[in-house]
Amino acid sequence: MQNGPGLTFVEGGRFTMGMTETDLPTRERNNIVRTVSVSSFYMDETEVSNLHYREYVYWLNRAYGNDYPDLVAKANPDQTAWRQTMSYNEPLVQYYYTHAAYQHYPVVGVNWYQANDFAMWRSDRVNEMILISYGLLKTNPNQSGEDVFTTETYIAGQYDGTPGKRRMADLDPNSGGKRNANYADGILLPNYRLPTEAEWEYAAYGNVGNNPEPRTKRRRGEEVITDRNVYPWSAKEGTRYGLRNEYQGEFLGNTFRAGGDAMGVAGGLNDNADIPAPVYSYKPNAYGLYNMAGNVSEWVLDTYRPNSHQDANEFRPFRGNVYETYKRLAEDNTLEEKDSLGRLQRRYMTDEEMQSRFRMQMRSADLRGAFDGDSISNYVYKYGENTLVNDDSKVIKGASWADRSYWMSPGTRRYMQANHTSSTVGFRCVMDRLGSPNGNNNERAGNYFGKESRRR
Repeated sequence: MQNGPGLTFVEGGRFTMGMTETDLPTRERNNIVRTVSVSSFYMDETEVSNLHYREYVYWLNRAYGNDYPDLVAKANPDQTAWRQTMSYNEPLVQYYYTHAAYQHYPVVGVNWYQANDFAMWRSDRVNEMILISYGLLKTNPNQSGEDVFTTETYIAGQYDGTPGKRRMADLDPNSGGKRNANYADGILLPNYRLPTEAEWEYAAYGNVGNNPEPRTKRRRGEEVITDRNVYPWSAKEGTRYGLRNEYQGEFLGNTFRAGGDAMGVAGGLNDNADIPAPVYSYKPNAYGLYNMAGNVSEWVLDTYRPNSHQDANEFRPFRGNVYETYKRLAEDNTLEEKDSLGRLQRRYMTDEEMQSRFRMQMRSADLRGAFDGDSISNYVYKYGENTLVNDDSKVIKGASWADRSYWMSPGTRRYMQANHTSSTVGFRCVMDRLGSPNGNNNERAGNYFGKESRRR
């Protein structure tokens, strides 16, 4: 599959997930070490910037501003997230998101729901551009209301737009010989989304850089990682650049030192940033990912539980599944018409549907609170009564510009309510790698011997 814009390939594998340092600040024991595997995926090189997010809000305003101004207003970042008791941050409230000086800085003040909406919008715009580049659609700058392109409505035949000069051939004799493209044609990309906690942590460590003999065209690669990183850069480096050259001693990430030290002293600024820095600053890790430690903490998909390490699967671990299905007409089982925003309508799967189709442990479509109160966790999370955790508590990963270096280790974890915002939290997106787990599109999954190794 082709690589989506802004993404870099992260080859999956097994790794040791969990704490690498003593749990001194919190003593929560909420990230016990365990071995898990994640599939290969693509990840944004950087955090989503103010410029990226302003493009999103601009598009929303153009498409929905006249009929749904509240929708556009709700998409805007919370610029008041910069306000803090006993601090003067009003210039950041007014200018951080809007001024050109900060357009390549990471967007903050965005809640978990807004980050997910951005990812879905981005998916649709990228696939729309692909179809235009293939000549299957013409540019439509006048999209508005329900007449907007989404990948789902296009595939389902509920968005026509302006067809291009090319159309996909259809063998159905009743179709007129032409049809819209679909995923089977190998043109459209899967959706952008937030990473799972396991994916984010795996990518942040960049342990591929500790493989002494990785796979190349001439050798198969060795199944060995010599060291486990504490920070994303390498097993040999701490928070400062260690080699004896012009960069020796420079900070590798943007964090806050103790004693009120945010950036060093005049004439000798250590990390050269008092707040977040531009998204391509500091040293990338072995996957080419910037600011996986420092700058801003980042939203991930997972619902937070301190005992996730006990309940999670060893393959693609994740807590937070909520299963949906498309709404269909009862008489002919066709999809219902798209809604007023141009999206296919969905609904939660019923308990009866879950029980009839899946294993008995999946009795509900909402599995965010799976295993709460069982013999392992023995705990029911009642927000505001015995805990500040509930099904809307989402994991955030990585240190921010306002954090101590302890949080720079990818194995640390915290949480925040999904509808809350902060001047220290941003996000980046990922995309699933489909097909073989390696980055070579011409190489199949699996091992082959003899004549089979030459077949495609």
